[in-house]
Amino acid sequence: MDFEYLVFIGRFEPFHVGHAAVARHALGHAKKLIFLVGSADTPRSLRNPWTVAERAVMVCAALEDVSERLIVLPLRDHLYNEAHWIAAVQRAVAEAVKGDGGAPDARIGMIGREKDASSYYLQEFPQWPLVHLPHSETLPATELRRYLFEAADEAGRGALRMLQANVPAPVFEMLEAFRKNAAVYGQLVAEHRFIQNYRAAWSASPYPPTFVTTDAVVVHSGHVLLVRRRAEPGKGLWALPGGFVGQDESILASCLRELREETRLKLPLPVLKGSIKGQHVFDHPERSQRGRTITHAYHFDFPAGELPAVKGGDDADKAHWFPVSEALEMGPQLFEDHLAILEFFLGRG
Repeated sequence: MDFEYLVFIGRFEPFHVGHAAVARHALGHAKKLIFLVGSADTPRSLRNPWTVAERAVMVCAALEDVSERLIVLPLRDHLYNEAHWIAAVQRAVAEAVKGDGGAPDARIGMIGREKDASSYYLQEFPQWPLVHLPHSETLPATELRRYLFEAADEAGRGALRMLQANVPAPVFEMLEAFRKNAAVYGQLVAEHRFIQNYRAAWSASPYPPTFVTTDAVVVHSGHVLLVRRRAEPGKGLWALPGGFVGQDESILASCLRELREETRLKLPLPVLKGSIKGQHVFDHPERSQRGRTITHAYHFDFPAGELPAVKGGDDADKAHWFPVSEALEMGPQLFEDHLAILEFFLGRG
């Protein structure tokens, strides 16, 4: 064996035959394969329909005959702090090797293929030699997820056949069971249709649209203000108060308007403006399913005092003050990249 451990990083949404081929290739070069399953602390969405636990089951079920040679661990996203993400990978690999009884100087490598700009991360771990993979004709996971949601339509048999042809049999069985979960699958199908219609409405634009939004991070006496979304996308998820910038208003004016509309927060505008502690632009290209969306977030800070009354309004069906410690643990319940935005301002990421 060339290595004692190879590291395979991916989201595996879903785990398909291409992933399985990579894993078996890796096990021809290493005694054990460490799967780091990304986006481990995100809500269900069109891009991430399955929890990290469900994806771990997919991996182990598809590779059951070699499961004793697999180590599967979760890996959180750090969209706006690359150093934290690299450290998380290094830490996870070290813990995997130690937990497996491996030596501190074990021969470790990375496996992957430099297919496009999204593969840049393969060059961020020079301490681990890269095992390159040849080009594969496997359908990408993005297309497989689209087939999954199209399978809900009357003409969905073709979509199911495409899924069945491109995922291992145990994974297809899991996808079939997933489709029978009306609450979860039904909500994602509704979101898929919303996004399709949303993008179709902009399809005649001469250029791909870029949307500008604002978000308010309001911290008061150790609590942060969140709203629960009333409709797609992200229906039922908790989010920062915010929305789209109007044509006739500044970004700050938009932020203050959305904050008051969605939470009924009655603090005077001069008080709100005077409490701004920081601001930042969040522009990860994949932060929103609706399309390229750049948000400007403002951090409002009130160190002490009684929590003001709030009430959901406009696009929010509820507004609530959460202790900061609780909000930072709400990853699977938070909309889009709002956990990363909270972490940026509140110091954990």
